[in-house]
Amino acid sequence: MSDNDLSPISTREARRLFAGLKSAPALVLAVSGGPDSVALMWLAARWRRSLARGPGLTVVTIDHGLRREAAREAREVKRLAAELGLPHRTLRWRGAKPKTGLPAAAREARYRLLAQAARAAGASHVLTAHTRDDQAETLLMRLLRGSGLAGLSAMAPHSERDGIVLARPLLEVPKAQLIATLKRAGIGFADDPTNRDTAFTRPRLRALLPLLAAEGGDARTLVRLAARLARANAAVELLADGAERFLRLRDRGDAPQVGLRSFEALAFAGLPEEVRLRLLLRAINALGHEGPAELGKVEALLAALDQAITTSPRAAAKGRAILKQTLAGALISLAGGRIQIAPAPARRRKGG
Repeated sequence: MSDNDLSPISTREARRLFAGLKSAPALVLAVSGGPDSVALMWLAARWRRSLARGPGLTVVTIDHGLRREAAREAREVKRLAAELGLPHRTLRWRGAKPKTGLPAAAREARYRLLAQAARAAGASHVLTAHTRDDQAETLLMRLLRGSGLAGLSAMAPHSERDGIVLARPLLEVPKAQLIATLKRAGIGFADDPTNRDTAFTRPRLRALLPLLAAEGGDARTLVRLAARLARANAAVELLADGAERFLRLRDRGDAPQVGLRSFEALAFAGLPEEVRLRLLLRAINALGHEGPAELGKVEALLAALDQAITTSPRAAAKGRAILKQTLAGALISLAGGRIQIAPAPARRRKGG
């Protein structure tokens, strides 16, 4: 960790972090009360005050109803927001909580509520306080799960969800620098004990980071790797776009039928494997009703298609279907020399 990682963020640096958001109509700040999100709120408020004209800021705290301290922490965020002249809302995740997969369910609920708050405030963006440390942990989590190139790109600085842009302006900033910024400003913050609860994957990986850093795998190095993988992923996406256009030209430029994706089998088989995989993923996720499709299952489907095309080229050219499979609510078939993806028939309910 360098000395810069321990120095407070200057006004000039804060302006650089938020510069791309100056023309937004309004912004929602996701603030839980922890050091990262409190620093986001304080830095955004200081940046907004430096502008003659700029977006309105609304602070939103999500109370998941999982910890008794959450209500008190939300009230403290409201107090800090008022001191900064910012409106604040607390939204609660109501209803039964799942017994398994709780972190993922809580994350899904959080983003859904934040998107609702953004629409209510007329905001185009929701700002979250993900840091360089979070990015490194995300890369490790996805690496251990065997994610593909897109997953190993980790979190993007900007992404879209429910028509709202999720912006992560602190993604290159180390957590230590945010804490130093708050200490310099004399601003307190909450300590969430679940961040150290080794019952969850992320805290366990967080505890490993010092050991990885001793071997040269510090957060800065891991984040640089994620950025390089994101760059490669963007290039492959462009190749997949070009491949879709190529396959349409093979079909004499015909526009794809609504509710159906169709590829000439032999032309499809001649494309690079990663491109073929992405074309299948796109089609299945667009037309299936049980998605998103699991990467491993799409890889298995692609292998089956490749084998069918290679070993039965004559049969593939005739009308007889030589492969038919459902995946993630999509029906994939190989017949008449074409691969077709369409919505699968709805499953029958048991006892129906």
